[in-house]
Amino acid sequence: MNDRPDVPGELVDRRTKGVWWPGGPIPAADFAARRDRLFDGPFTWPLLVLRESALERNVAALAEFTRAHGLLFAPHGKTSMAPALLRRQLEAGAWGITVATANQALAVRGFGVRRILLANQLLDPRVIRWAAEEMSADRGFDLLFYVDSPEGVAAVAAAAQGWKGERFPGALIERGVPGGRTGARTRGEVLDLAHAVDAIPGAATVGVAGYEGPLSDADGVRGFLRDLRGDVEALLAQRGPGPGRPILTVGGSAWFDLVAEEIGGMVEALPILRSGAYITHDDGLYRRVTPYNRLPEGGDALTGALELWAQVTSAPEEGLAIAGMGRRDAGYDQDLPIPRVLRRADGTAVPADGVRVTKFDDQHAYLSVPVGLDVRPGDLMSFGISHPCTTFDKWRSIPVVDDADTVVDLIATYF
Repeated sequence: MNDRPDVPGELVDRRTKGVWWPGGPIPAADFAARRDRLFDGPFTWPLLVLRESALERNVAALAEFTRAHGLLFAPHGKTSMAPALLRRQLEAGAWGITVATANQALAVRGFGVRRILLANQLLDPRVIRWAAEEMSADRGFDLLFYVDSPEGVAAVAAAAQGWKGERFPGALIERGVPGGRTGARTRGEVLDLAHAVDAIPGAATVGVAGYEGPLSDADGVRGFLRDLRGDVEALLAQRGPGPGRPILTVGGSAWFDLVAEEIGGMVEALPILRSGAYITHDDGLYRRVTPYNRLPEGGDALTGALELWAQVTSAPEEGLAIAGMGRRDAGYDQDLPIPRVLRRADGTAVPADGVRVTKFDDQHAYLSVPVGLDVRPGDLMSFGISHPCTTFDKWRSIPVVDDADTVVDLIATYF
């Protein structure tokens, strides 16, 4: 294993979505090395691309933010599940990578990631035992996971039964909010669970975790973060001094400014932020809720890096056009895609001002077109997306393009 997660051996062939490649397979690295142009290269539509300049900007922005505010950073890998992007995040200084499921942990370990934070309760003792075996075979590897119930404690106990190895994955006791998805609800429950884990031979509670995303107002977020900080202090008081500081980990992409204010630079614990969607940002949900709308850097500190290009396939009546993309190509759980640029068949481009996606079929998008904007079959349109996590998983290969629309990389995703 190494500190540069990547997966060699990917191929481009006739099955590669968005690429017109009727010949024999070609290694993805060789395809990227061709430096094809987006609009006259071997591409077909729809096609999802990543804009290199936006990626660089976004990765640098959160790396600098966490450094400046005394936070460690374990960005959520579920956003992209792309080893090339995880590598960028680690090279920019990320402490580790967060995942949501056991299968994601297995994949990310295969990418070569050395620290994995599994931000969910693990109820399968096999997975906990696997992590213990990996950690004992490779002292540079660590995995942390959540416990939020007696059933979670029982899974730890089952995994630890008969374990003779030197190392065992650490448990983070998760605190949740009323009506939220997971987590113990009271400090008493947090402390009881920590005590139960610590009573298991070989196992240990290494800190506290939470997710502030379900909360809709700043006062509620601050209160929850202060509760978590109090949980850490109570945990320290309960178990007394021990080796190393406990971990306090929180984080989505909507409130990391308040996370920085409330737990950044803590001396009694290691504060770890887990935001993930920032790496590509978006043109919908996260553009609306990003903390940079409140921070001095301003709302343009992050830039939407995902562009979905689709061809206009029909303009059957005034005010209506159909683009050849749909539910199989873009996430629509938060908003329908957002039109950005109209590129006409002659290569000229104009802003897609006033165009709206009003409806999605599997492979068709219904566009409301304002009076005066001539949209014709054969034109291309660029769309931003809302909530990148549910678009990444629809694409196995995504070209990365520079600002001259030249392909400079081809990333693979593993969902």
